[in-house]
Amino acid sequence: MSLILFYGVPEGCSFGSIVALEWSGLPYHLCRVPMPEVVSGAEYSRINTVGETPSLLLPDDRLISESMAILNYIGAHSIDKGLGFAQGTVEFDQLNQMLAYLNTSFFNAFGPLWHTVEHELEPAEKEVLVAYGTARVEKVHRTLERLLAGRKWLLGDRPGIADAYFTGIARWNDFHGVVDRSRFPAVSDLYQRMQQEPAVRFAHAVEHQEKAESIGRFLGEVELEEALGLLRQAA
Repeated sequence: MSLILFYGVPEGCSFGSIVALEWSGLPYHLCRVPMPEVVSGAEYSRINTVGETPSLLLPDDRLISESMAILNYIGAHSIDKGLGFAQGTVEFDQLNQMLAYLNTSFFNAFGPLWHTVEHELEPAEKEVLVAYGTARVEKVHRTLERLLAGRKWLLGDRPGIADAYFTGIARWNDFHGVVDRSRFPAVSDLYQRMQQEPAVRFAHAVEHQEKAESIGRFLGEVELEEALGLLRQAA
């Protein structure tokens, strides 16, 4: 059995994992999980008890959840592609550090803004959360601007897993419209450069159920019930 990535829509944080899989050359399927209705349902809880995406079903029937863990798995199995590095090397530590920053700071900065979308709030409550979220998003953009000083990519001399993860999160600013990205030229250039990557265009097309041209070893989509059936057979 090939890998199956369970990805959330709309605007799921699974985006970076789809891009990384395209680059990796690993054979994989995708399973679409609408949010919030299906992702929080009883069926999907068999895949991910926390009720989140992404999740990755491995050929040996194990399941991995959390973007950072999935991206590290893809990298570890794509060292020959330059996506990952042997543990204990300087490059591995640098990649892990960057992924951790994106996960704990960049990702979480948008939390207050998503809360205003996903919950009914009094106008005053919403105003406070939007202001707080906007300040946090601006702060992480300033930090990334410093981290990118003199570089085209977050790490190394070509796009990698960290850039894929960054792109999936950075687009949330377009959704919420809180920060003028042009104020941060290095961040803006990285984001625009990534939009030209075929793997990124593929991930966008997949999410919007448009014609998607894979540059990797994408084997097609499977329904959630089919994926659950595979798990039942393996049990």
